[in-house]
Amino acid sequence: MLPNVILSMCFLALRLRHGAADLCNWSGSGFAAAVDSRIVLQVRLRCTEGSVRWVYPGQALRVVLEPNLFSARRSTVCIKPSPSFGGASVFIERAGELELLVTDGGQAERQVFCFRADGPHRPAIYLQTSLQSDGPWSRRTMGFRYELLGNRSDALSNLASCRPCNDSELLMAVCNSDFVVRGNIKKVTHDFGRQTSLVEVSAARVYWQRGGVFEECADSSPLSPPSWHGHIRTLLQCHVKPGDGEFLFTGSEHFGEAWLGCAPRYKDFLSMYCRARAARQNSCDFPLD
Repeated sequence: MLPNVILSMCFLALRLRHGAADLCNWSGSGFAAAVDSRIVLQVRLRCTEGSVRWVYPGQALRVVLEPNLFSARRSTVCIKPSPSFGGASVFIERAGELELLVTDGGQAERQVFCFRADGPHRPAIYLQTSLQSDGPWSRRTMGFRYELLGNRSDALSNLASCRPCNDSELLMAVCNSDFVVRGNIKKVTHDFGRQTSLVEVSAARVYWQRGGVFEECADSSPLSPPSWHGHIRTLLQCHVKPGDGEFLFTGSEHFGEAWLGCAPRYKDFLSMYCRARAARQNSCDFPLD
């Protein structure tokens, strides 16, 4: 079936009674595809991040993202296919047409795919399966996790350029980042398949974090300050190398991974922040102890 035919054909729509859903996540089956191959499951989710899990996948699944906080007309949607994604393709809906985002098969589960969600319409994602070989009753599970980045997409643009943050960007980073951590670089390893580098960090202080990327070390002495351990991912093209000294790591969390944003040496950040606070140019109060 041609992908654009899905939008123009007169199909049967199945609502959420064929699956379990909360505001962020959906899980359901494609058993109905055995009755009528024209059926397209319709799912609506209202969070800025969550997951879709499709058991016994049918012909097609349409997921509309309409979160309560979706106020910006320009946003970025990212999806990460599940490990059992083989046998499906993902399309995005633009002005009544479907555009291919992820092709069938390959190493899709190792990657994150992003697209711009401009215009007045809510982002819509189509998941279409290949049923020729195993039929609609195949015991498979496929799906994806999704995130709406909103204004955080600007941070991804800065990351892609691999340039150091200026003072204004750094002041904003310590206020708005998903994590702010002070620590040292223990090791840097490179993943040429994903074109990323993984920075292993030993942290003396976790000021805050949105998720649980940084964990307290189990062998920390109760008589000494706690120590933390975690990993931060960045692009391979940024050529991150191990360095001596203490850094202030900031960044964003995507699909359970920390991504590096601004990372000045801590002593340089302190000097800059004290000057900004004296001039009342700091965007928020940062603990200096």
